[in-house]
Amino acid sequence: MHFGRMSGLFRSVSHWLEHIPSQCAVCHAWPTQRVCSSCVARFAQPANRCKRCALEVPEPMEVCGDCLLRPPDLDACVAAVSYGYPWAQAIKALKFQEDPGWAATLATLLHRAPAAQVAIAQADEVLCVPLSRQRLRERGFNQSALIAHALAPEKANPHALLRLHDTAAQSGLNRSQRLNNLRNAFMVEPNISSQLKGKRVILVDDVMTTGATLNSIAATLRAAGVEHITAMVIARTERD
Repeated sequence: MHFGRMSGLFRSVSHWLEHIPSQCAVCHAWPTQRVCSSCVARFAQPANRCKRCALEVPEPMEVCGDCLLRPPDLDACVAAVSYGYPWAQAIKALKFQEDPGWAATLATLLHRAPAAQVAIAQADEVLCVPLSRQRLRERGFNQSALIAHALAPEKANPHALLRLHDTAAQSGLNRSQRLNNLRNAFMVEPNISSQLKGKRVILVDDVMTTGATLNSIAATLRAAGVEHITAMVIARTERD
């Protein structure tokens, strides 16, 4: 099956699964959606985050010290939650347990994050971190593309970015190693590049750790003439 048609199928299945009443995956209340409103209120409390990298910072701080000293290629970053229970398990289920039904739930979580709705409204395009052909073939879908489509279906563009080669797993690598691992890994699709000049875009991923992947793509988008880049992720890990 063609990857585009396969992605469309998974989006349809994700939407269908999201609206089937079931037990809450966290507290097992019945009947409810994937995560009940009580568990969202308990485990997804808004936090004050750095506007450039989404790390939690004390109020009223807006930008963390690292971003002031070494400004990232991203103009802004929005995260729904910190990486931990129960969201880490949900993301793993989406990515590694072939459960695309989580995409819509996680996108809803991201949509309610502070600054998310304004960023979506101002964006011209909503892009996603691309997978290599090999990884896409193994998984059958790009989880970031599913989240992006659920987040803003009318602006989602899953084909704007290309991953030129498969890279070693980023987990277990420090920031310097991750940046080296990602060197020359991404490019803007040539037929789309001119359409992005002067535009505001959102770049969607599931988890942000050091920010190496998102900032590497942001540098590529900047070189293509993109004016403003906001990363939007479901979960942000704590600083290493």
